[in-house]
Amino acid sequence: MPEGHTIHRAARDHRRILAKRKLEVESPQGRFSQGASILSGQLCSTVEAFGKHLLYRFDNNQALHIHLGLFGRIRKHKLPLQEPRGAVRVRLIGKTHAVDINGPTICRVLDVNGITALIHKIGPDVLRSDSNPELAFKKITKSRAPIGQLIMDQSVMAGIGNIYRSEILWRQSVHPETPGREISRQTFDQIWDDAKALLTIGVKHNAIITVDDAQPSKTRYKERVNIFAKKQCPSCKSEIRRFDIRGRRAFVCDTCQK
Repeated sequence: MPEGHTIHRAARDHRRILAKRKLEVESPQGRFSQGASILSGQLCSTVEAFGKHLLYRFDNNQALHIHLGLFGRIRKHKLPLQEPRGAVRVRLIGKTHAVDINGPTICRVLDVNGITALIHKIGPDVLRSDSNPELAFKKITKSRAPIGQLIMDQSVMAGIGNIYRSEILWRQSVHPETPGREISRQTFDQIWDDAKALLTIGVKHNAIITVDDAQPSKTRYKERVNIFAKKQCPSCKSEIRRFDIRGRRAFVCDTCQK
């Protein structure tokens, strides 16, 4: 599943090519034909990211809501139009580019009330300047759930995915199984600030980079990480332990993260 930096980068890139333009909206696959007919011909006012959710807002006070889930994919290409690759659920066509979205978990039209309800369900997004981290801290400090679960709960703190979860907690020397109510305000602030810094880097480079002073990648695999899917801790050389948190794999150095 794409992490928050991927969605924010998509929103940034799509604002440049789609915002302030009337869009043709199609559903080559056919499953979104009704929604496409509602939005086609409308002016796209902006494109926003809220955690892992994309909102393409239109001037008729409606929005296209996209959540890619595990298998969704976004492709953009310059005009003229290319033949759809695979089952394209929705195609957004602007003046110079088109955006194809395949296999999203959510693809729907929202009215004003629906947009408001969605935003209220999503926790503070570490990449949004209008986020209030205090809301996330209040939920965390009242919970017995492990911090490794809480910071991936998008209703608590939005944008952090599986890789960032292990990397941020290792960087801050926080054990992922620590109950949320045992997390101090200072530790929370360090987690929040590190998440914001790392995801900002992710948006810039379109890759997860959590290693300080990382050199440019020479391979197609752009990610540069410390402990995720690694066998040995780069700091103390202890063995990295792999375990599950609510069905998702997590990694920890039990020596560095007491």
